[in-house]
Amino acid sequence: MLGRARTPSNSSLESTLSDSPAVTLARAALAGRDDAWIVGGAVRDALLCRPLLDLDLAVPRGEEEGAGRAIAKAGEGHAFELSGEFATWRVELGQPWRVDVTGLRAASIEDDLAARDFTVNAIAVPLAGGEPLDPTGGARDLEARMIRAAGPRSFLDDPLRLLRAARIAAELAFEIDPDTVSLASADAGRAAEPAGERQFAELHGIVAGPDPLRGLALMDELTITAVVLPELEGLRGVEQNPYHHLDVHGHTLAVLERALELEREPGSVLGERADAVRAHLQEPLADELSRAGALRFAALLHDIGKPAVRTVNDEGRIFFLGHDEVGARMVGELCTRLRTSRELRRHLELLTRHHLRLGFLVHSRPLSRRQVYDYLTATEPAAADVTLLTVADRLATQGPRTKDEAIDAHLELAREMLGEAFAWRGRPAPPIRGDELAAELGIDEGPELGRLMEELSAATFEGEVTTRDRAVELARLWAADLD
Repeated sequence: MLGRARTPSNSSLESTLSDSPAVTLARAALAGRDDAWIVGGAVRDALLCRPLLDLDLAVPRGEEEGAGRAIAKAGEGHAFELSGEFATWRVELGQPWRVDVTGLRAASIEDDLAARDFTVNAIAVPLAGGEPLDPTGGARDLEARMIRAAGPRSFLDDPLRLLRAARIAAELAFEIDPDTVSLASADAGRAAEPAGERQFAELHGIVAGPDPLRGLALMDELTITAVVLPELEGLRGVEQNPYHHLDVHGHTLAVLERALELEREPGSVLGERADAVRAHLQEPLADELSRAGALRFAALLHDIGKPAVRTVNDEGRIFFLGHDEVGARMVGELCTRLRTSRELRRHLELLTRHHLRLGFLVHSRPLSRRQVYDYLTATEPAAADVTLLTVADRLATQGPRTKDEAIDAHLELAREMLGEAFAWRGRPAPPIRGDELAAELGIDEGPELGRLMEELSAATFEGEVTTRDRAVELARLWAADLD
C-alpha cells in the first residue's frame, strides 16, 4: 500500500501548490491530463512550507518535449532540451522560477518514484490535484529531518547523488541516515564520474548554500572530498609556520568561515565601508554566483598550491614560496575540469594569484599614490574582491607569533584600499591620445608607446599629469631614459 504524505495536511499541501504561479501555469497548459505529476524537490519544499519556485514535472516517457513546449507557449517562454540522457526539457519564462519536465524512468509513476535518489524527493502529487503518492516513506523522513536513499541502487544509478546528498542535507539542515552514509561510502570512488558541469552544480549548491561548512563536512563524512576535490583534500596535515595555528586545510576552512562573517556583518571589521561591501558582494558575477558566492570559492581554493611548494630550511622554518602562482594554475585546471565559465575561472585565478599582495604592502604604509595605482591595476577588475579575501585570510591567521597590531594594520590598509577600489573606474586616460603622443615624440606605435602611455596613466592617477603639455614633457624624459 502506498504511503501518504503527512506533513502538512493534504489540504495544506494543495493550498501551497495552488499558490505557486508555476503550478498554475502548468495546470492551465496541461489541463485535462491525468498522467502528469508534480515530483521531486517541488513536493518536498511544499511539504516543508518552503517557497516553491522551480517546478519539476513527470510525464510518460516520450511526452516531455510536447508538455514542455505547451507550458512554454502558455507562458510565452522558451522550451529546450536540458538532458537527452535524462529525458528532461526545461521551460524558461523570464521569471525567477522555471519548469523542468522529465519523462518517467519506469513504466509507472510508482516505479519511477522508487528509483529516485532520496525518499524526501520520491513523493508525487497529480498535477491536476489529488492524493500524494509516497511509496518510500518520504513524508516520514521529512518529519524526522533525515536524508535516506530511496533504494539500494541509488548511488549506483547516478553517482552525482553522492554530492547531492551533502548538498540537500546542508541546505535543509537535515541529517543523513547512517545506512545511507555507508551506502554512499561504498560507492564514493565514483563521485567524479558525472560530467564536470553536473558536479559543479552540486558544489555550487554546497559552497553558495546556507551552510557551506556543514556541506563540506558532510562531503568528508561521505568520503567523497578526495574524489571530487582532491586539491582540497591534499591540504590536510600540511603544517605551517608559527604565524598559523592550523594546518593548511584547517586554515582554509577558517578563511571560509571569516568570509561568511564578512557577508553577514561587514561592519564589525570594515566599519564605514560596510554598506559598500554589502552591495558589492550582492552583485551577480558568473555561473549564477554573486560576488559573495565567488568569494567563498576563492576562500576554499586560495591556498591549494601550498603542498606543491612547501619547503623547510636548515633551521626548520617552513616556506610556501610561489604558492600563489602555482595555486592560480591549479585553480584554472580545477575550473576547467568542472567546466565553469571562463569568467568565473579568471576571477578565481586572479584572486588566488593576488591574495598575498596587500599583505606585502602593510609595511610600506602610508602608501604612495603609485603603489595604490599598481595594486588596483594588478588586481583589476576585482580589486575589492581580492582585498576582502586578504581580510578573511588575515583574520584566520592566529598563530603564536601573530600580533594583534599586525592584524589591525592589515585591516586598516584594507579599509583604505576598499575605498580606492570602489572609487576606481579603470585606468585614468592621460590628457593625450597614444597616436598624438607618438607624433609628438616621433616614435612608432608599439611596445615603447604602450609603456609610455601606461606611465602617463599612472602619473594622471597620482595627479602629476593634468595637462597635455605636461604629459608630453614627461614622456620625452622617459623616452630619453629608455634610449
